[in-house]
Amino acid sequence: MKTMEDAAAFLKEAGTYYLATDEGGQPRVRPFGTANIFEGKLYIQTGKRKPVSKQMHANPRIEICAFKDGTWLRIAAKAVEDDRREARKSMLDAYPELRAMYDEDDGNTEVFCLEDAEAVFSSFTAPEERIAF
Repeated sequence: MKTMEDAAAFLKEAGTYYLATDEGGQPRVRPFGTANIFEGKLYIQTGKRKPVSKQMHANPRIEICAFKDGTWLRIAAKAVEDDRREARKSMLDAYPELRAMYDEDDGNTEVFCLEDAEAVFSSFTAPEERIAF
């Protein structure tokens, strides 16, 4: 049985995943690359100045899709901002290369916890596996 940790590992190993948001009824999809477990929950990161941040605040329902080695992962979730410094620091410590652009105290770095999530692992050669977290 797959777990949230498996979903996080899949996203990290894929390197790039695609995050879909809503902008006034128009879907918006863009590449992302952060996935971190903090306090037993899966987090993603962006900058507050980016349109994706505004979109997630206006409508927190998001979807993520990643593909790796013939398997794809889709996650539907509610993205909830965690404004604690510890959460931002944990993400940046997990992705030190981001420190060239972000800092936990810069007023721009933003992390979102994925809540009410359903993840589906799919391929053409195996039954799909669903998990909730």
